[in-house]
Amino acid sequence: MSSLSNVVKLSKYIMTLPKTKISIFSMIFISFMVGVILFFINPENFISSTTNGGILEKVFFGGTYGFGVLGFSSVMSGAIMQQWVSSLKGINLKTKHAMFLSLVSMIFLSIVAILGTIFSKVFSGDYVTNSILFGCVLIFAFSILVLWTTSSIGFLKSAIISALQPLFVISMYVVLTSLNHTDIIPGVEWLVLFFKLIVAIVVFLLAIFSFITVIESPLKKNLDLGLLDLLSLFIAHVNEGSASLEHLFEEIGEPVNTLIGILSFKKGDEIKAIFLSPFVHPGPIGGIGGANMPTILSKRFNSFTMVAHGPSTHDFNPVSVKEIDKIESTVKSGLEEIKYSSYASHFNRYSNEKANIGIQFFDNKSMMLATFAPHGSDDIEFGIGLSLMIKGNSTFNLDDSLVVDCHNSFDEESGRILPGHSEMFQLLDTVDKIKKSEEVEGIKVGCSQDLMSDLNKTNGVGDDGVKVMVIEVADQKTAYILFDSNNMLRGFREKIMDSVKDLDLDEVEVMTTDTHSVNTLSSGYNPIGITKQDEIIEYTKTCCIKAIDDLEEVEAGVKTKRIIGINTLGSNNSTELVSTISSIIAVSKIVAPLIFVLAIILVFIWIFYFKS
Repeated sequence: MSSLSNVVKLSKYIMTLPKTKISIFSMIFISFMVGVILFFINPENFISSTTNGGILEKVFFGGTYGFGVLGFSSVMSGAIMQQWVSSLKGINLKTKHAMFLSLVSMIFLSIVAILGTIFSKVFSGDYVTNSILFGCVLIFAFSILVLWTTSSIGFLKSAIISALQPLFVISMYVVLTSLNHTDIIPGVEWLVLFFKLIVAIVVFLLAIFSFITVIESPLKKNLDLGLLDLLSLFIAHVNEGSASLEHLFEEIGEPVNTLIGILSFKKGDEIKAIFLSPFVHPGPIGGIGGANMPTILSKRFNSFTMVAHGPSTHDFNPVSVKEIDKIESTVKSGLEEIKYSSYASHFNRYSNEKANIGIQFFDNKSMMLATFAPHGSDDIEFGIGLSLMIKGNSTFNLDDSLVVDCHNSFDEESGRILPGHSEMFQLLDTVDKIKKSEEVEGIKVGCSQDLMSDLNKTNGVGDDGVKVMVIEVADQKTAYILFDSNNMLRGFREKIMDSVKDLDLDEVEVMTTDTHSVNTLSSGYNPIGITKQDEIIEYTKTCCIKAIDDLEEVEAGVKTKRIIGINTLGSNNSTELVSTISSIIAVSKIVAPLIFVLAIILVFIWIFYFKS
């Protein structure tokens, strides 16, 4: 879902805005300095005669003038803007956002004013007032785009609020200039100035409305979703953790039936550990839908629980967190039906070209771990996982099979494994190479978890950190290592496996949950292993040692259950959403320059060449 990952990259700019007091101080300081610069370039544009005072007096006069026109107007408009949007139940506009928007607008306006003053000096003309007017219209267009696309208050309300800063600036300019220079624009009355401003604003309103209407129509037509609603709610989630975006996904979601594999270990009458492989994708992002499903689901059980990545893609993203309840109830129902046994086999590996499968049998049932490591790969599609399960059951005459997508070798060129891909047949052919191992009596299991508290989502580490389950059968100890992360940097799996060779382990496999809770940062993909590799390895080794020390006699049981009617994005809607967003981006690259360049040219001609 690369389109989504590209959007996520914008989140770092949302989350790193300066504090309110910094923006206010910046507006005061910059406006004062701009006023000084304007005064020293061409003071005749602002007062009828230059003062005979010294430099300090000139600096004070120019700075005060600049603050009055630019700084004071911008600070006031930022404060009123935030309060106004808030009173309209708008979202995503805290005080720091409003002040930063005013600051950016003021800086741009200041640049335009300085250029106008320089032109007036060089060409002995009067371009200052028109330059300020032109700059005000441009910052109006910028503000309405920001407010309309992010605050959910509608077009007209966004337009009215966006006009605050330009009107404040023009009003202060008129007042301060009139007090010092009554004939700043020969032949043009101040009333005409506001008339020019209104006409220019109308031109940009038409341009912006046309642009948004054009780019929004595909999403509205295909999925009946509002692009601006989608964008504003996404920003609200990144900025404030809001789950309101789920309501939009619920509107387009479709119920599907899928599977979850359950491996349970019982000590006496108590369940010691559970290993789950849901054919449900932990997405789409952050805290939306099932993005943090591995952690949420694991905390629903009193026993040590590992939630691995079952074969699934973004098509099977739950539309809301509450859909996880259906997975939970399915698992609890499955646990009641499981029949336990003390018979199991060794863990063995088989490969065919790029495909690798690790398999362990439990009383005529199996757990298969699929990976393409050390080659890069991403999600294995649901249908392929189902095919592996069916083929395994029929080939070995098994009662049941649990399939895991290890999801442990990612690079930028990695892609999903879909029906028809050569990798699919490599996996199926690998199953043909498997020899059913002899099962013997006696199973021990040891478990351990480390939250890796010194690491966080910037290091690709989710809430559940690392979990290790060691299974001992006939003196063979196999470590199942699971990281709560969205895939793993290619090659890091092998590095981890090498690092635990000196421990009392015979076999090791490394997996990730594919949690998308770590994807609210500066990168759409955030696999573990990009940073802090040595620290992660040390945590893993410690966890393995504790799991070995925790080994106890248990019985095991495997069960695959069907999850009925879980609401997901669905294959049609998921594909439609991504393709529509991609088409909107492509169209915007063409339409935006045409519309806005034309609007800027028209407004420029209107402002600089209109005469009363």
